[in-house]
Amino acid sequence: MTTWMWILLGVIICQRLVELIIAKRNEQWMKDRGGIEKGEKHYKWFVILHIMFFLSIVFEVQTQTDSDRQLNYFLFSIFLAAQLGRVWCIQTLGKFWNTKIIVLPGVSIIKKGPYKYIKHPNYLIVLVELFVIPLIYGAYITAVLFPLLHLGLLRIRVPREEKALTKATLPKV
Repeated sequence: MTTWMWILLGVIICQRLVELIIAKRNEQWMKDRGGIEKGEKHYKWFVILHIMFFLSIVFEVQTQTDSDRQLNYFLFSIFLAAQLGRVWCIQTLGKFWNTKIIVLPGVSIIKKGPYKYIKHPNYLIVLVELFVIPLIYGAYITAVLFPLLHLGLLRIRVPREEKALTKATLPKV
């Protein structure tokens, strides 16, 4: 892997670690106010998926003969747009943003920002990232496999999240 590839991968991994710190802080804030966690059993599979995603990119790139790959600016611009969307989601949900399903009973569902247009925008953004990031690296198998695995996990997560939100929150505003 070239230097820019390692730097970009390092930046993405650091971003994910910062997001986990934010999520843990938000989790504590919500639980201190009566927040209830749901779907704990499947959460570990998301963690495993994301760890394997990064390892898969590194493995696939290391097995390639084309070690002098140039940055594809079109794909990189899609990646940057996804990052803006990610920040928009996190900023819109504020203390309610999390990587887990945690609901705070009696609170209205947020329907502003990207949530005004789509129910689960962050899941769509992650799907785009799981496709685009490997393409930037030329890791085509990873670009196909991990979005499919993510969709499979979402078939479990989204219904559980919808059920938890419906039961615990006030009507949408």
